[in-house]
Amino acid sequence: MEIKLSESENKGRFFIEEEGKMLAQITWVKETEDHIILDHTFVDDLLRGQGIARQLFDKVIELAREREIKIQPVCSYAQKMFEQNPEIADLMYQ
Repeated sequence: MEIKLSESENKGRFFIEEEGKMLAQITWVKETEDHIILDHTFVDDLLRGQGIARQLFDKVIELAREREIKIQPVCSYAQKMFEQNPEIADLMYQ
């Protein structure tokens, strides 16, 4: 399964889609050039338990590091990941 990136001027997402069906995605809204709000994580029941949400989240972390972007986690999954992984605390928007 390929994780794809889609971005517009003020929104973005990493996602997995097969045969036109959305199987998983993590989405954000761009607040400023260096601040995004991570607002939604979805994984279809078919893929649950395979670490897909974590793979999508890790892609966001990579992107944030490359672009020097801070993340404001709003969705419960993203909040949990920041709580459980202190090594990414430097990316948290204050």
